Amino acid sequence: MGFKLFLLLENFLMLLPKKVRKAFFVALGNLAYYVSANSRKVVRQNLDFAFDKSLSEKEITEITKYSFKNLLLNFLHLMEIRHMSVDELKRKVTIHNLEAVKKVHAQGRSVIYITTHYSSWELGGASISALIEPLGAVYKKMNNEQYEAWVLESRAHFGNINLEKSNVIKPLIKLIKNKIACGILIDTNINKREGVEVMFMGKTIRQTSTPAYLARKFNSAVIPVTIRTDDEENYTLMIFDEIPVQKTEDEAADILNATQLQADWLTSVIRKEPKFWFWLHRRWKNEHPEIYKK
Repeated sequence: MGFKLFLLLENFLMLLPKKVRKAFFVALGNLAYYVSANSRKVVRQNLDFAFDKSLSEKEITEITKYSFKNLLLNFLHLMEIRHMSVDELKRKVTIHNLEAVKKVHAQGRSVIYITTHYSSWELGGASISALIEPLGAVYKKMNNEQYEAWVLESRAHFGNINLEKSNVIKPLIKLIKNKIACGILIDTNINKREGVEVMFMGKTIRQTSTPAYLARKFNSAVIPVTIRTDDEENYTLMIFDEIPVQKTEDEAADILNATQLQADWLTSVIRKEPKFWFWLHRRWKNEHPEIYKK
């Protein structure tokens, strides 16, 4: 019953002008900021830790408020993507440095896009599949099956292949062998069995080594991609140059070095414009649990 009401709300919102629809979700973000004391605390803990308490109160408040707003805008984009055409997406998103992908394709190699929870990550994923190439996108299973189906339907709207995280290596290998791209998030909290220890934002952390492992084994290209905006209406899909993955006799060292380069890339992106990252996530809870107990 609750999900049916949600679908009715979606249909109603999609009948409204875009500005009104956006205002509704921005208002929800503002409300969430004021009522979610624990989440505000998590953002502060992350920012204090990542920036060694160098940010001012004004900066922390601005970033915290935007974190809530940006989360709700991503939800809005999920809803809009389900009803969006390719032409509408083209008018909304500009691609920067597509040459990096074309270069890899010209070499007959597949692309492993490393992605992150930065700005409108939902719009970014849709833009890759609609405007560049379809890809197999790894996701984490959700608790609510009906909502999960709704989310995955949106993500598949422009041709993405949804791959559930558990036992995902074999499906990823199959895609890569068939020269089909894949997308892997590198900024979610993982356990010790799932990655290697790197330095991220100047702090030790576990990060998935899957992109480096697959790129090294199958001669694929690791290409970082993110998205940003100045006005929350027009977005730029930022494609970065390939991150090299060496293939020496020391496989572990090759994978670690390439994974560290990915963490360095993400660190530089976040430090340049920190407000866009998903600070509501307890990214350091496994390696540094003490920061969330204060």
